Amino acid sequence: MGMYVNPGNAGFAGILSGEYVDKTGLIALVNAVIGTPNKLVCSTRPRRFGKTFAAESLVAYYTCGADSRGLFEGLDISRDPGFEEHLNAYNVVHLDMTAFRGSPDVAVAVTERLVEDMRRELPDAPLRAGAIELALADFVAATGRKIVFVIDEWDAPLRERRSRASQEDWVYFLRLLFKNATFTADAVAACYMTGILPIVRYGTQSALSDFREFTFLRPHAYAPYVGLTEEEVEALAERHHMDMEELRRWYDGYELPWVDQRTHERRVERVYAPFSVMSACANGDVGPYWTSSEAFVALRTYVDLDFDGLQQAVVQALGGASVRVRTGKFENSIHDVASADDALTLLCHLGHLCYDAVTSTARVPNEEVRAELADAVSESRHPEVARIVRESDALLRATWDLDEEAVAAGVARAHDDGCAPVFYNDEQALRAVVKSAYIAAADHYATIEELPSGRGLADVVYLPKRGDPSPALLVELKWDRAPEAAIAQARNRDYPAVLRGWGGPILLVGITYDRKSKRHVCRIEEA
Repeated sequence: MGMYVNPGNAGFAGILSGEYVDKTGLIALVNAVIGTPNKLVCSTRPRRFGKTFAAESLVAYYTCGADSRGLFEGLDISRDPGFEEHLNAYNVVHLDMTAFRGSPDVAVAVTERLVEDMRRELPDAPLRAGAIELALADFVAATGRKIVFVIDEWDAPLRERRSRASQEDWVYFLRLLFKNATFTADAVAACYMTGILPIVRYGTQSALSDFREFTFLRPHAYAPYVGLTEEEVEALAERHHMDMEELRRWYDGYELPWVDQRTHERRVERVYAPFSVMSACANGDVGPYWTSSEAFVALRTYVDLDFDGLQQAVVQALGGASVRVRTGKFENSIHDVASADDALTLLCHLGHLCYDAVTSTARVPNEEVRAELADAVSESRHPEVARIVRESDALLRATWDLDEEAVAAGVARAHDDGCAPVFYNDEQALRAVVKSAYIAAADHYATIEELPSGRGLADVVYLPKRGDPSPALLVELKWDRAPEAAIAQARNRDYPAVLRGWGGPILLVGITYDRKSKRHVCRIEEA
């Protein structure tokens, strides 16, 4: 067995030796397209969403020369009608493109290693030199088996800051394999590619137009296999004695639309980040497990981009609002970001924002991402963003100090900045203003909207994170009413009841807006 050609099943066996959530139903989707015009698949999703686990399961299942039956017995794929037909029935070419980051010419390096593996497995087979597709075709002829390609992180060479020529060489290499009518038809059983970004486009055309793409924005049938589903996380929470509400608050928020091909039912899959959930269960504690220096630097770079409306959109999303995004012109390149819409679309593909295809809007999905985004915004070098962060910090301190005039003035500035709707129609619009103004609260608090408490719903509750000494904030909002009415409602309906168990001080914050005077007024009392 080789490193890249027919590598065996050791990788997936190692995964199964730990705690594995069964995602082998994905293999059935690939089985269904083997040998068909739809046999080329590209499924993209952010880091930490299980791309490598999926690739290793496919490699173990298809690789000839390995006996993987025992690995898959009892798993979902063992109940698929095509299980026996395709099990260990193909040559497999497995490429993890992150392993080629240091190669000056990726296409040449991949060619050399594939040829080395094929010669090692079949030393006497005549393999034509000069073109990788010819050598692979000879290998197929000698073995009598077509190839299943599994290419993990296909876009890694494009994310590197290498020359445009070397990036185009890598795309051309893939075109040789998968847009070659003779080779693709005669030698390729299927190809499954993973990556962070969809296939790069030149203008409006895909560089590899024969691939069916399933992106993080539109995953279609692959939605249940993009991350952990609600039911899977509930089972993990029960097994590890974790608080499901805490897991939901920290790692939920990605809602992926798809159509079940068996029932034709339209569904929305609630998806969690596997790495974060599994880390929390293993450690017995929720927290920001996704954060890495690479992701943080990239995120801050995008926040700092000098595009009209981008900074306000990021701040508005951090405050809890949804922002409109036009995704159609993005060329799927990490280096060719030309507008605020491009930057926001990229943040959606990277998992920093969650995209709603129905409303064409994006929002911050959960507490883990909110914390990372807040750090990126707080360290932004863009002067406008830095000013908004400073003013939000001042607003939060004024709230703690019970400085009602300063709080009202801070909320008014957030309105003037355009971080929320320009025209107030109701308390929902006022809520958007307040959340934008309190973006600094993300460092200290978890934000909960319409929290059931006492005999009603508290508008916005800022609950201190574990170990943070800040007072809890219960914010009640009114439109064309006196702020005293907001405080009175909170007391009369006993909204503080839900917070009494946490054991710290509680501030009742009443904020109102008057349409005629265009004034914000605030009242703050200790509960």
